[in-house]
Amino acid sequence: MSGTTGGTEQGDAAVAAGLDALLAGTVAALQRADARTEALARFDERRAILGIRRSPVMTPLGRVWRLGVLLLDTDARLHGVGRVTRAIEPGRVTNQNPRAEERRDYRRAAHGRFADGDTVNFDTVALALDPPTLRAQAAAVQAGDRTPLLILRGDTVAVRWNAQPGENAFTPLGPYLAERAELLTAPPP
Repeated sequence: MSGTTGGTEQGDAAVAAGLDALLAGTVAALQRADARTEALARFDERRAILGIRRSPVMTPLGRVWRLGVLLLDTDARLHGVGRVTRAIEPGRVTNQNPRAEERRDYRRAAHGRFADGDTVNFDTVALALDPPTLRAQAAAVQAGDRTPLLILRGDTVAVRWNAQPGENAFTPLGPYLAERAELLTAPPP
């Protein structure tokens, strides 16, 4: 996924094919290594019925591998990390701190829907992987936008791995995924 293809249809097709191969290869390697996965879910507040508040729920969406700032699902799609909770007993309500109660609601929504103790990712962002969008995100970064997680430099897809402004915060996606997958499959002693 490197060279100089510019923005031609043929170049974009080569970038897309290279990205597809990179993600599929990473998924295959993680599956062969039986790497630890985490749950991916959608958090849904439920409407009150007759004035009675109903607990929120988490809807399972599949399994993902946490690779730094990215989540890779089993269908080789990337997601930006969102919020995370554990599927554990939520504990009793204390009503002392709104943030603590919010976290308790997340645990309550996950408890019983996922394996006990499972890490559950929600409010994630599915990342666009098409070259025109990645190129537009690179232009946004050059204009000062800090939100894009993936960009296209020439024909190299890059990932924002730190919070610095500008393009210095990005590194090529291939080596980044390889390093993160290695850390997941063979963590340091």
